[in-house]
Amino acid sequence: MDDQVNADANLANGADNLPAIGMISQYVKDLSFESPSAPAIFQQQSQPNIEVEFGIAANKVADDVHEVTVKIEVKAKSDTMTAFIVDLTYAGLFGVRNVPDDQLQPFMLGEAPRLLFPFARRVVADAVRDGGFPPLMLDPIDFGSLYMQQLQAKEAAEAEGAAGNA
Repeated sequence: MDDQVNADANLANGADNLPAIGMISQYVKDLSFESPSAPAIFQQQSQPNIEVEFGIAANKVADDVHEVTVKIEVKAKSDTMTAFIVDLTYAGLFGVRNVPDDQLQPFMLGEAPRLLFPFARRVVADAVRDGGFPPLMLDPIDFGSLYMQQLQAKEAAEAEGAAGNA
């Protein structure tokens, strides 16, 4: 009940000072597909070994607008040949208003990639399929947990460094 009263009080003076984040747009920023061993790779009977790497970045592009990028690199190799390589940078623009800085980074590096990933996953699957291979369906990723693990590892390393300097 108190939350409703406070929310009404915030809007009563005409100022909208409640925290808000919304996706403005999403887009393919960079996409590359290669099949360097074609057409010989299509004669192979063995399943390729698939390596997947992810990278996430966020940067402020304007007042109250941030870009989050999800970079996905996929390499499929057999014993003697490279079947395909996909390199995708998928991005989203997020409008941010009245969000404290300490809460912004967890959203940009944990929640925003979770929102973008299903679309990036489809782009990768389509690129692989259009390259003549079965679509590659990447497993879902818990970006929030990954962010928390990296944050804990960073804090542990900083604490260890501070203890070493004492």
